[in-house]
Amino acid sequence: MWKIGTVPVENRIIAAPLAGISNPVYRLENRRAGAGLTVSEMISDKALHYRNQRTFDMCAVLEEEHPVSLQLFGGDPETMAEAAEYLSEHTACDVIDINMGCPVPKVLKAHAGCYLLAHPELAVSIARAVVNHTDRPVTVKMRAGWDQSSINAPELARALEDAGISAIAVHGRTRSMLYQGKCNHEWIRMVKEAVRIPVIGNGDLKSPEDVDRMYEDTGCDAVMIGRGLMGRPYLIQELTAHEKGEPYALPSYEERIELCRGFGDRLCAYEGEHTGISMLRGQACAYFEGMPYAAVLRGKLSMMNTRDEFHELLDEYRDTIGK
Repeated sequence: MWKIGTVPVENRIIAAPLAGISNPVYRLENRRAGAGLTVSEMISDKALHYRNQRTFDMCAVLEEEHPVSLQLFGGDPETMAEAAEYLSEHTACDVIDINMGCPVPKVLKAHAGCYLLAHPELAVSIARAVVNHTDRPVTVKMRAGWDQSSINAPELARALEDAGISAIAVHGRTRSMLYQGKCNHEWIRMVKEAVRIPVIGNGDLKSPEDVDRMYEDTGCDAVMIGRGLMGRPYLIQELTAHEKGEPYALPSYEERIELCRGFGDRLCAYEGEHTGISMLRGQACAYFEGMPYAAVLRGKLSMMNTRDEFHELLDEYRDTIGK
């Protein structure tokens, strides 16, 4: 057990925010699998300011998923403070996270995400504004710097700690690297050595061995796993067993099919069939990585249109690999 501010977190595994994916249904899958904390996809401060209903819906928190963090992005201290007040007054979130790590152009144009790494004074002003307008612990998810010639994460982390930030997650890449190359553990270690608050290591974590190396190389307090959990919420259970030195049997092919079926049904129930199936076209494929004839199934899943068709494809696939 450890804490982010005053919020107890039962273990050191955090489900990272994934844009367009980390809705309450996805988060709850990971929470039920044992994640100590889950984080929402990015929520725009400006969209909350202009009272966008879809963005209000993104702030929903299910009763069973606590503790949960809602992640904000924006480049204006005033509207970020307003957004923090909204989340504090109108949602049941336990933590508020500030995105300083998204590298995509749309977010950079909003002076948010990685833009703030190149403008540390603005980053600290935003952090201080959010901290001062909420009673929830505030965290930051960031990258190591804008590029390899400007690794400023340790200095920025110290300033964010002074501004009242309760924990920092560091992705061991720069903005210029996007998602290419390898996660640099040394950059995360530098942040860990620079601050007293918890530091969370993030990047390229897909196995117990990856997590072991992250802890050994960085000394971080916890890990944050993103795409490594897509279609594999059971990775959390594998990591928990590994840390305890206990054996763990990976789910069978049949069990993986049923995990996907259950997730799809819950997603359609929450989002509505049309939206749920649209989201499933991309997400369902991850459940079958490494399984026989998975490429054929992925092609069919990418074109499905109804929940009944989704079930038919899974039944057909189950029968095929069972032969």
